[in-house]
Amino acid sequence: MTSLYSLVQVGQLAPDFTLPTDEGKPFTLSSMRGTRVVLFFYPKDSTPGCTVEACEFGEELPRLKRAKAVVLGVAPGSVKSKAKFKAAKQLPYNLLADEETSVAQAYGVWREKMLYGKKYFGVMRTTYVIGEDGRVEHLWENVAHAGHAAEVSAVLRGVALPAQGKPAPRAPRAAKKK
Repeated sequence: MTSLYSLVQVGQLAPDFTLPTDEGKPFTLSSMRGTRVVLFFYPKDSTPGCTVEACEFGEELPRLKRAKAVVLGVAPGSVKSKAKFKAAKQLPYNLLADEETSVAQAYGVWREKMLYGKKYFGVMRTTYVIGEDGRVEHLWENVAHAGHAAEVSAVLRGVALPAQGKPAPRAPRAAKKK
């Protein structure tokens, strides 16, 4: 995949932006300083893969909150589309409408893709964890939608991951003596 833009890397200051939320309210990233942010870019609302990823982030939200992180999903499209997607899937976090793809471009995730032999530009599924200081702590690029949220959650909680990318199973608790 090619891009006109460079991917923001670990250690770099995350580009600040203001985008409308699914409620139409402006959200500015720098307002989250002092809080860890999981910023995941997905290609399109209500598509099968994006729905799986978004719902899995919703399922992981309690664990991510324990890791002192908030979740935000970013994709091209309108506020109306984000609101419909959020309501339909009962997502417990904000979706941000990047209608002009300016944020996707700033983060370097607006890439050339190919489908059925036809080239087009779209979002490369990418997740950033932005630290309390506004710098990128973790980066996952071109991720698979299924299981990704659990991986992000595990990393933020310091849970070891086996080779297949899923959190390691917890050891069974010892039986209590009577």
